[in-house]
Amino acid sequence: MLLDEFQSFHFIGVGGAGMSAIAYMLLKKGYLVSGSDLHASEATARLSNNGAVIYMGHAAANLTEAVGAVVLSSAIRPDNPELVEARHLGLPIFHRADVLAGLLNQCDGIAVAGSHGKTTTTSMIAYLLEKAGMDPNVLIGGDLEAIGGNAKVGSSRCLVAEADESDGSFLKFTPLIAVVTNIENDHLDHYGNETEIRKAFVQFLNQVKPGGFAVLCMDSAAVSLVAP
Repeated sequence: MLLDEFQSFHFIGVGGAGMSAIAYMLLKKGYLVSGSDLHASEATARLSNNGAVIYMGHAAANLTEAVGAVVLSSAIRPDNPELVEARHLGLPIFHRADVLAGLLNQCDGIAVAGSHGKTTTTSMIAYLLEKAGMDPNVLIGGDLEAIGGNAKVGSSRCLVAEADESDGSFLKFTPLIAVVTNIENDHLDHYGNETEIRKAFVQFLNQVKPGGFAVLCMDSAAVSLVAP
């Protein structure tokens, strides 16, 4: 498993909502974390205050000997100097979804997918679990006051997180509970047509762990077409 193989991770574009949440959770789990971004933000400050090494700007020199693996999102260009240097050094390179899958799949994961409303729905679920005293692990693409940011490490086996369908990376997840808010004719640059989008959601639902279940918004016509 990815998280068993490496003890240190460098995030290219660490200030992004999804990236900073994962980086924060790894920090709290005892991993060494470094990262870079073009601008300082509340997210980078929070990471720095919790022990991460944060660089402003992307540069090959940011990849120190302490880096075990590199994490990036789909927003990082192939000519990014840190990505180029990571390839030159032969460092393992992972998409952020790979790391998220490593976290979620080993837990009782609640993965929230859909064309719209992922952050809001994930936040609502996290808030309810928190108020119910379940002490969940949480990864959100936005800040939630109840947990003091966009990520939280809890004591339970439950982990609630957004599952990004835009590039198909949500198919890396095997949740206990899959939530689909809606499906629209979106992200055609990746899928090509609406049929392929629906096929991806069918696969996502079929990857729910034994004993798990799906929560679907049947008000969405496209969701009703992918319901098991």
